Amino acid sequence: MAWHLTRTAITPAGTVAWGSAGAGPPLVLAHGWPWSSVSWHRLIPALARSHTVYWYDMPGYGRSEKRAEQPTGLDIQGEVFAYMLTHWGLDRPRVVAHDFGGATTLRAHLLHGAEFDRLVLMNVVAMRPWGSEFFDHVGRHVDAFTGLPPHIHEAIVRAYIDGALVTALPPEDAEALVAPWLDEAGRTSFYRQFAQADERFTAEIEPMFGDVRCAVHILWGEADPWIPLARGRALHGRMPAAGFEALPGVGHLPQLEAPEAVLRALGHVFRS
Repeated sequence: MAWHLTRTAITPAGTVAWGSAGAGPPLVLAHGWPWSSVSWHRLIPALARSHTVYWYDMPGYGRSEKRAEQPTGLDIQGEVFAYMLTHWGLDRPRVVAHDFGGATTLRAHLLHGAEFDRLVLMNVVAMRPWGSEFFDHVGRHVDAFTGLPPHIHEAIVRAYIDGALVTALPPEDAEALVAPWLDEAGRTSFYRQFAQADERFTAEIEPMFGDVRCAVHILWGEADPWIPLARGRALHGRMPAAGFEALPGVGHLPQLEAPEAVLRALGHVFRS
């Protein structure tokens, strides 16, 4: 597998695991919630043929540090993204962001001075309202969930992830997405993300979307059960100069549900 996490960086929010591959213009992949950088593994081999690709697990996610009382909200994630670009010595990389990675990278750009060559926003959290009814419910009752027996917690994680999809994933992909949340640190961190979710972190930047300083392309799985296509079109309305493309029959995880379609779209964006 081209995807790996063999290196670490000490960030203001804890130790972050990261990897890179390939040669060419720098390209950074920003995952979302409740995912990790393994969600990009089907794209990395092709992207690494034309780019130096960088990826990392956000603090509190995947194989990065998960500790009690760790701040992992979108405010922190935006700061860490900007920090990682500096750590890698990157100036104006290409960026592909998914889910919470959208707000993360937009905050890094609009609030923390990170510069991008171009930005692809794929089924992103960027505008209010965000979060399903279940997301809201857990956020209000975190203590009731953190004490669940491990087998019930695992069933919740699996059901939650399945709810994002319209195309079943290969078993190995499903297991890779679930695994980081099943040990004790992962269980605690899983519910901490709900507790720290706050729509003010997108409210802060929504009025600034017209100030984005790079080319933007919005890519959306049009059958997304979590963030409907209408939200993507609304985001496009805030960024009218951006490109926009809908992927028919694809849910919330285009990079795993339809990797070839995503690679074709990215190829067009990066050649333009």
